[in-house]
Amino acid sequence: MPAKGKHRRPKKSPISRGMAVAGTSGAALALPLVGATVASAAGQSAPAATSAHTAAHVAEAAKTAAPQAGTATTYSVVKGDSLSTIAHEHDVDGGWKALYQDNKKAVGDNPRVIRPGQKLSVDGDQKPAKSEAKKASTEEKSAKPTEAKQASYPDNLDGWINEALSIMKEKGIPGSYDGIHRNIMRESGGDPNAQNGWDINAQNGTPSKGLLQVIQPTFDSYHVEGTSTSLTDPVANIVAACNYAADRYGSIDNVNGPY
Repeated sequence: MPAKGKHRRPKKSPISRGMAVAGTSGAALALPLVGATVASAAGQSAPAATSAHTAAHVAEAAKTAAPQAGTATTYSVVKGDSLSTIAHEHDVDGGWKALYQDNKKAVGDNPRVIRPGQKLSVDGDQKPAKSEAKKASTEEKSAKPTEAKQASYPDNLDGWINEALSIMKEKGIPGSYDGIHRNIMRESGGDPNAQNGWDINAQNGTPSKGLLQVIQPTFDSYHVEGTSTSLTDPVANIVAACNYAADRYGSIDNVNGPY
């Protein structure tokens, strides 16, 4: 993280999660019963006129009741969310920038700060059922992060980066091994317990810590569900830093100095 504290102190923004379709709902049409009295009063031409009238109303009702493709949905922000991950998950045309423009009034002037419970209008192609299925699958996969770590990844820098990359892929957070490794070596030299005790953040009581030198407020805002809540946990530190970098720079791969 930067010595000058460029990104320091974003308010806690969140990344568990809820959504409802904000489109046309189903509608039922009540049709009048045409009885013998009406038929006899209208003569032989009444049934044909009534049938045409009824058919027109049925067609209109069917048109109203049919759900419209591509309708916007209302997404409820949960802890660990960012505009980048929401845009990726819902295949928003134009990515997080378009999502921000559509919700600027709700989000405010800082697109990096969104809070749990905020309602965002998401104009994407993903069906709600598919989104819920993906959410359920994600929660199931992240239910036992410790076991997955012990079973699949060595407890060293290479293992931490690869485990972080697998979580980032699942959450839609961009970044590559080389981009993460390069920034880690500059920020901490690969020491997960590294701490900056001299810059402005340290003077303000929130020193940068961990592999990617993250301050506590930033970690809290960009923490990704399913990872450790400890700032100095190697994997959680990497994923939170990459989540932050995705919002501010597009990807950790675009970071080449203090950030």
